[in-house]
Amino acid sequence: MFKFLPAIDRYILRLVLVPMFGVFALAASLLILDKMLRLLDFVAVQGGPIGVVFKMLATMMPEYASLAIPLGLLLGVLFAFRKLATTSELDVFRAVGLSYNRLLRVPYAIALVLVAINVALVFYIQPISRYWYERLDYELRSGALGASIKVGEFTTLKDRMALRIERSEDDGRRLVGIFARVANEKGQVLSISANEGAFLATQDSPDTIILSLTDGIIVQDMGGNTSPRVLSFTRHDLPIDLPAVAQFRSRAGADDTREFILPELLRIGWGDRTATDSEQRAGSQASFNFRLVEVVMMFLMPLLAVALAIPPKRSTSALGVFVSIVMVVAYHKINQYAEDYAGLGRVDPTLALWIPFVLFAALILWMYWRVAYVPGGQAIGALETAFSKFGKKVRGLFRRRLPGALPEPEPEPDRPAAPQPLPAE
Repeated sequence: MFKFLPAIDRYILRLVLVPMFGVFALAASLLILDKMLRLLDFVAVQGGPIGVVFKMLATMMPEYASLAIPLGLLLGVLFAFRKLATTSELDVFRAVGLSYNRLLRVPYAIALVLVAINVALVFYIQPISRYWYERLDYELRSGALGASIKVGEFTTLKDRMALRIERSEDDGRRLVGIFARVANEKGQVLSISANEGAFLATQDSPDTIILSLTDGIIVQDMGGNTSPRVLSFTRHDLPIDLPAVAQFRSRAGADDTREFILPELLRIGWGDRTATDSEQRAGSQASFNFRLVEVVMMFLMPLLAVALAIPPKRSTSALGVFVSIVMVVAYHKINQYAEDYAGLGRVDPTLALWIPFVLFAALILWMYWRVAYVPGGQAIGALETAFSKFGKKVRGLFRRRLPGALPEPEPEPDRPAAPQPLPAE
């Protein structure tokens, strides 16, 4: 595979792909695990089926992928060039005339593929998946996904019936300790208690289920001065009308601009001004510019990776890895704040989102120029020096505090040079 590429390009491709896919897997796993715990707790509180957790996680995958792709590209290229630098292979490549621009040919080919994927994600797939997530959340809260009646609490159905179940066994197939209070149109009230029961579906009406009760008593309050009637039963079927669930809104009627795909953003943001209000238009423009700058920034990720991957000579410092993650996350948070602020109509969305991009791009280009074109130049040389001094102080502090550690030898005072014998005449 990739036999058409020169050997050096195949070598760099292998060095980039392995850590890049590792970062993809790690970032996606951490995001999914964090979201899964919250969804499991939410679904348990709402009493919904466990399968909806995995459906909701699947709808969140495009959003997680749009965050993991730029980070994976950055760290993949960074780890590849860091390995080349620490093993002195980069010095060999530079000695035979290979510039940094030539070595970045394969990383930029990978970046083009990932940019195309990210464009499809942020402009088309992610808005639709977010709409489906909101729909699942609504259906779970409203009970349309089969949310069960909470055990040990009174539940009101159709404003005519109050139901309480003491406990549930066999995954809800057997109900124990049932009490129901039902009011009919004639003003009569039925108080029903039963030892056991079970819910049964009906074929005639999907909006009605049968609560089959076993071994219980019915107290019928006739109203007025009439004495209540008490009946005992061995088996009694109680029909229950399910509450009507309102249909979820359409995606076109969403207030959140994150659910709009690219043609909708362009139509609302720059289309007919009389058809949309100013706040929705500003929100659409802000969302469009936010997605666009996030995609365009990916073209600068290989340059940033190279600038931060190369440590000082005779050093294996990993400070560049930490700085790269901080810079990318900080830039993403700044963009999110600018999108929210511009969406309120207080500032022009183009200025709010593209000014940080220009500043960040200028910083990256300067850092790459320092590494690629200045002999011995370092993009974060001052940080590397300060980090090295701080590390030496910390190591010295711990060395002195360790029990049995020998004190550091004091430097010997400067001695005057010994007199040299005069040459013989």
